[in-house]
Amino acid sequence: MYLRWRRLLPRWVEVVPVELPGRGALFSEPFIEDFESLVSWLCRDQQQVLSGRYALFGHSMGALLAHGMAFRQLDTGGPLPQALLVAGSPAPSRRDPARFAGKQDEASLIADLREQGGTPEEVFANEELMRITLDVLAADYRVCASLRPVAHKPLPMPVHAFGGRQDDVGAERLEAWAVEAGGVFSVDWFEGGHFFIRDQEALLMQAIVKRLMSSAMATSEAWA
Repeated sequence: MYLRWRRLLPRWVEVVPVELPGRGALFSEPFIEDFESLVSWLCRDQQQVLSGRYALFGHSMGALLAHGMAFRQLDTGGPLPQALLVAGSPAPSRRDPARFAGKQDEASLIADLREQGGTPEEVFANEELMRITLDVLAADYRVCASLRPVAHKPLPMPVHAFGGRQDDVGAERLEAWAVEAGGVFSVDWFEGGHFFIRDQEALLMQAIVKRLMSSAMATSEAWA
């Protein structure tokens, strides 16, 4: 999906999709199932990209990882993102600690996939694809369950949140990202559930461009 965004976004926005260990081109590598360890791996793996003017975007677990990366850059004195863009995820302060309890057995994982939507029926019908999908989902849930809230100051950058009106991430939990922002914060809503980023792709691209431009103006720097 993110590769397709390269054709949908203006040329001044360079899209750099990130793959995690155990997935895609890194399928043969073992999962990293601890949140802080995965954030550290991402910052090392993407060090070259994080050295210039950039923004971080993440959906669902990716939003939490992007948030963690922004703080890791801040803590280590690295170049900070011009903006943090988060979608389909409650703010760290509004996460439900019971969300991932009892979600490691196959039946529970399949039920969760059904509830979230977005998984083609072909995947459910294919034993090999289903095994891969469940293994990835279980690893993702272990990552999310390992995240521990830490008191901190707001990030010194704009934070822009995106949500689906029919997602179970409600308004209060999404808008709580405001406490993470260093002053500039926005929320854009779209029709759809958890995977509104795919179902409302064109509208989301427009919103992302708008928020990137506003972030560039807020930081008095031009994107190139």
